[in-house]
Amino acid sequence: MAVPQNKISKSRRNNRRAHDSLTGANPNECPSCGELKRPHHVCPSCGSYNDREVVAMAPEVDLDDDAA
Repeated sequence: MAVPQNKISKSRRNNRRAHDSLTGANPNECPSCGELKRPHHVCPSCGSYNDREVVAMAPEVDLDDDAA
């Protein structure tokens, strides 16, 4: 069974974990609508990618009006 012969100090342990942190998102501005989007992904607000529409966006439906 693998057991460390000496105690690893908190400083040495935390230095090893220094590169494990998560990085923040890197949003880009959509060239057609100006909303923020992920790089190399279809814009979720207008459905365009590379200056052309690739996903037809349906108009938003208010669920309260349809239920009545």
